[in-house]
Amino acid sequence: MEGGAQDKSALTPARRRIAITGVGAVTPLGVGARTLHERWLAGVSGIVDGVARCSEFDPREHLSVKEARRADRFTQLAIVACDEAIADARLEPGESYPEERIACILGTGIGGICTIEEQHVVLLERGPERVSPLSVPLLMANAAAGVLSMRHRLRGPSFAVASACATGAHAIATAARLIAYGDADAVVVGGSEAALSALATAAFAAMEATSPSGVSRPFDRRRDGFVLGEGAGVLVLEDAERAEARGARVLGYLRGCGMTSDAHHITAPEPGGGGAARAMEAALRDAGVTREEIVYINAHGTSTPLNDRAETEAIKAVFGEHAYRVPVSSLKSAVGHLLGAAGAVEAIACLLALRDRVAPPTLNYEEPDDGLDLDYVPREPKPLSVPEGKPAIGISNSFGFGGQNAVVCIEAAA
Repeated sequence: MEGGAQDKSALTPARRRIAITGVGAVTPLGVGARTLHERWLAGVSGIVDGVARCSEFDPREHLSVKEARRADRFTQLAIVACDEAIADARLEPGESYPEERIACILGTGIGGICTIEEQHVVLLERGPERVSPLSVPLLMANAAAGVLSMRHRLRGPSFAVASACATGAHAIATAARLIAYGDADAVVVGGSEAALSALATAAFAAMEATSPSGVSRPFDRRRDGFVLGEGAGVLVLEDAERAEARGARVLGYLRGCGMTSDAHHITAPEPGGGGAARAMEAALRDAGVTREEIVYINAHGTSTPLNDRAETEAIKAVFGEHAYRVPVSSLKSAVGHLLGAAGAVEAIACLLALRDRVAPPTLNYEEPDDGLDLDYVPREPKPLSVPEGKPAIGISNSFGFGGQNAVVCIEAAA
């Protein structure tokens, strides 16, 4: 594929404009979406001793004893991120919209793996009669979506999606379709993951996916794998006309989404980044924007040798010469890899970066690698170059094991 100008008449606009009115996050950088944004800008790392844990999150500060006991940690993280997003949007189910018109999609890559491991130990050491009756409602992948819908009386469609590291972005794309096709007027959507368990940690290490050095260095020559993390991100999406009619503050717009499959390998990306490139192209087409209108790329940027090279090649294929002008940075350098939560958290980070018109830095990027020659925003934040009178538009990339790719295109509200 060659770079250069696109024929804008061939671009397909979204069917209904979708507003982003609320965001919430719990990440290794702290509790809160703005905390995530501000600390990333400041170059703070949430990675300690090779692990990206949400160390500032204490469920007892947010949930009752009963609520915490009845929720796996991935659901606890989702609850707190969701509470923040709904408050941020000033969304009142039953008042802002009928409860039946608000959907809830909360994805996860693995679900309640900590519960699975804990109860398996109980089974082996104490027998089947001592296995908790709460095991299934805690461990099932759709538990968080169910808990959030009950907590906030969200009576529209409610379910989970799973596509490994692309889960959060796939959830957002699915939510957009629900609104676009009139299945819901608003969707509470995001991703959550809490897989810092012994089995998950050992399994990712065994397949040599995680960093033996314990440092996340996306796009750097020394990159040696990702750092395992945990967290949750939730957004409130609304039909833009209805959001404006109820007087909601609009943070930005979800302009479009693109989804593809590599159909190549269960864990390795397609050589040359073909699947990733097609997802980016699809997102631009769905958004009705040209590649030259993109001012920032929030990269998947895992810090693995194969992904970072394939993603760089994909960006070059899609953006041509513009690839060398647009800043590309990776949040995973600061928070590690949040797996099923990554796509949602990174979409939030992308939105807040566009709103402030600044590209946060890729931490630990110091030594260029052959062929990886884009602007990865080393050392410090960089102002975005937004043409006068134009909106700040960017994309956020997510690519999962299984060869599943999802890209969201976001515009900051003026």
